[in-house]
Amino acid sequence: MSNPLYAFPTVGEQTLRALARYPSRNAFSWPGGSITYQGATDLIGRIQAVFTRLGLQPGARVAFLTANRADTWCAGVAAQLARLAITWLHPLASLEDQLFQIEDSEAQMLVVDAAAFRDRGGELAAKASGIGTVFTVGPADYGIDLLQAIEQAGSASARCLANPDDVASLNYTGGTTGKSKGALRRHREYGGFAGAILADFEIPEAARYLTVAPISHVAGTKVLPTLMRGGTVHMLRGFDPEAVFKTIARERINFTLFVPTMIYVLLDHPALDKTELSSLELVLYGASAMSPSRLSEALQRIGPVFSQLYGQTECYPVSVLRKADHDPKTPELFLSCGFPIAACDVRILDDDDREVKPGEPGEICVRAQHVMAEYWKRPETTAETLKNGWLHTGDIATADERGYMYILDRKKDMIVSGGFNIFPREVEDVLSQHDDVAMVAVIGVPDDKWGEAVTAVVVPREGTRPNADELISLVKARKGSAHAPKRIEFVDKLPMTGVGKVDKKVLRASFWAGRERMVG
Repeated sequence: MSNPLYAFPTVGEQTLRALARYPSRNAFSWPGGSITYQGATDLIGRIQAVFTRLGLQPGARVAFLTANRADTWCAGVAAQLARLAITWLHPLASLEDQLFQIEDSEAQMLVVDAAAFRDRGGELAAKASGIGTVFTVGPADYGIDLLQAIEQAGSASARCLANPDDVASLNYTGGTTGKSKGALRRHREYGGFAGAILADFEIPEAARYLTVAPISHVAGTKVLPTLMRGGTVHMLRGFDPEAVFKTIARERINFTLFVPTMIYVLLDHPALDKTELSSLELVLYGASAMSPSRLSEALQRIGPVFSQLYGQTECYPVSVLRKADHDPKTPELFLSCGFPIAACDVRILDDDDREVKPGEPGEICVRAQHVMAEYWKRPETTAETLKNGWLHTGDIATADERGYMYILDRKKDMIVSGGFNIFPREVEDVLSQHDDVAMVAVIGVPDDKWGEAVTAVVVPREGTRPNADELISLVKARKGSAHAPKRIEFVDKLPMTGVGKVDKKVLRASFWAGRERMVG
C-alpha cells in the first residue's frame, strides 16, 4: 500500500476542484448546446449515483465507446469517483479489436454513445462475455438509456470515494503479437498527468480548446488542464475541415490539437486563406511523423503557434517541442521529438541500461510518477518493459548536448500512420490467410500525408493473380480502415536473412533512401 500522505489528489478530486472554481463559466460547448462548470458537477454527481447503485466491486472495469461529447466524459469521471476503472475503446477500431479489449480488461459494464455507435454498440453488447450492464447515452433497442436513468435518479452530490491504490484506468496500446496490451494505472500513477501537462505545455489561460481528435485518446488528456485553466472545451464529433474553420472563427478558439494528416487537409483546403485564425495561440500536434516542408508551410500560413508532443500510452507526456523551438532559422529542430518535460527523468540508454553519450543512439527510457503500473495480465512483458527502474519505450533515438531528442527508428516494427499505431504483424496475419498470398511483409513507407503509409509487399501463390483492392478490403473489414494498406506491391520473392526471416531492413531501404525516419 502506498502512503496517502504523499499521494496526488485523484484526477476525480482535481476535476471537482477545477469545476468548483468557476461555477458560472461554460465548461463544455458543442454544436447546439453547452453546459456550465456547475452543470457538469451536477451531472457527474447524478451519474455517479446511478453507477454506485449497481454495487460493483472497486476496480471493476467500465468500457466506453463514444464520440466527443461532454456527458460521456463526465460519465468517465463519475465512474472513477465511484472506485470504478475506465477503459476507452478506440472509436475507429474493428469489432474484433474492441471485443478483445472488453474481454481482456474483464469489463463488467459498457457505456455506448448511441448517436454515433448504436449498431456497433449493439454488436458488442450481444457478443462480449462478462458484461452485466449496458448503458446507452440516448435511446437504443438494447441496454439502459443513461440519460433517462439520471433523470429518474434525481440530484446527488459528486464525492470521490477512490483512494490512491484503486485502479483508475486501463488503456490499450498496440502489441507485437497483434494483440493490444492494457496499460494499467492506479490513482497514484494517474494523478500527476494534468499537472505535468500544465507545467510544460503552453496552454493559454481561460483556454478555448477545440477537440477534434478522439477524447478517448490523447486529445482527452487536455480536457482537465483546460478546466484547471478556467477554460471551455469546444467539442466536435469528428474531423470536418469546414466545421473546424467555422468553429475557430466563431468561438475565437485559442488552443487545439491535431494529428499531422489533419493539418495537411487544412493547409490544402480553400477556406484556409479566407478564415480568421488570429485567435489561435497554441496548436499541438503529434502521434505521427510530420513533413518538415509542410510544417514550414503551416508556420508561414497559420502562424508561430505550433508545438509538438511526444509520449506513449505507457507514459504520457514525455517531451515537448515548444513554439519557440519551431524557428525556421533552426529547421533541424523540426526533426526532434522535443525536450523532456520537468515531470519526467528521461535518458537515452544502451542495451545494458547505461546512458549513452550525446549523439549516440540508444533507447528512450523514462521515470515519472505518471508511468503505468503494469501491463494487465502480462507479467513477463511488464518485467521486460519496466526493468531496472526504467520504462523502456522501444523508441531508438539520439539526444544533442542540450537534451533535445531525435527518434531514429523503433526497436520494434511499429508503423505510425495518420496518428495511429499499427503493428505490421496484425496486417500480415490477415493478408497471409488469403488463398492467393504465398508470403507477405508489411512495412511503413514515407508519405507526405500519412507520415508513414502502410505498405504490403506480397508474393502471390504460383498460378494466381491477387487483386490489390480485394486484399485492402479484407484488412479493412478485419482490422479497420487505419490498418488497411495504402498500397500493395507484388514481388517474386522477399529478401531473407541468414536465419530465414524476412529482412525488413533491406525491404525498407528502397522506400526510405534519402529520407529521415522520424516520429512526432
